Amino acid sequence: MFIYNVKINGSKVFKYFFTGVIILIICILCIVLFRIFSGAGNANDSSCLPQNDVFEISSKNYTNVLKTVHDDIDTYVGMKIKFTGYVYRVSDLTDNQFVLARDMIISSDYQSVIVGFLCECDNAKDFDDEVWVQVTGEITKGNYHGDMPILNVQEIQKVSTPSEEYVYPPDEDYVPTSAGL
Repeated sequence: MFIYNVKINGSKVFKYFFTGVIILIICILCIVLFRIFSGAGNANDSSCLPQNDVFEISSKNYTNVLKTVHDDIDTYVGMKIKFTGYVYRVSDLTDNQFVLARDMIISSDYQSVIVGFLCECDNAKDFDDEVWVQVTGEITKGNYHGDMPILNVQEIQKVSTPSEEYVYPPDEDYVPTSAGL
């Protein structure tokens, strides 16, 4: 029968344990710093950041951006945006105005409502209702049955109907963190 008599030196165990924890913390810190600095080079390729000072709105963020700009117009005045929608007119718009619209699904049986930005464009008459266009313009504050953001169109061109022609209501948890949308 073998009997082991193991004597543990408490101060040595503590020193080894403490040294191991310090080495682990340093390794984790090195990994985190590497990821931070290697990811910083990819920031220019991010689709979340405006390209050439123009923020491009997609089908996924369309209603979030629309709601945010309507809720706080003054913050976004002067911002340039680019997005796609179809030309929609109501009877009380002037000849140089139209709504760049999208259909927003509001129920599970695909009922929709029309949402969009009011646009002003010198050649608005050249585009028929329900024609899909892509516009780039600058947000201004105007009046249409109250304060409203109005997009002064700088570029407009006809496009084909996008694959994602419907948009969905704003996310409940969407909170903009800056005027960068």
